[in-house]
Amino acid sequence: MQEKTDSLNVLGQPLVPCGQDPVTGFYRDGCCRVGPEDLGVHAVCAEMTAEFLAFTQREGNDLSTPRPEFG
Repeated sequence: MQEKTDSLNVLGQPLVPCGQDPVTGFYRDGCCRVGPEDLGVHAVCAEMTAEFLAFTQREGNDLSTPRPEFG
């Protein structure tokens, strides 16, 4: 797994935590880091509007329902 300090954002700056409550990111460390285990490349951190989340859920890509089975 790649260390957080080695990961850079699109501006070439070190990553900073994006989501801590709940903890987000593929590695559940609050940063948008990716590695070989992440086959889907979950490399984007963004704030979503309620309208966007409702749209993606209707389209079959539910981004807002908690999934406790995945921690």
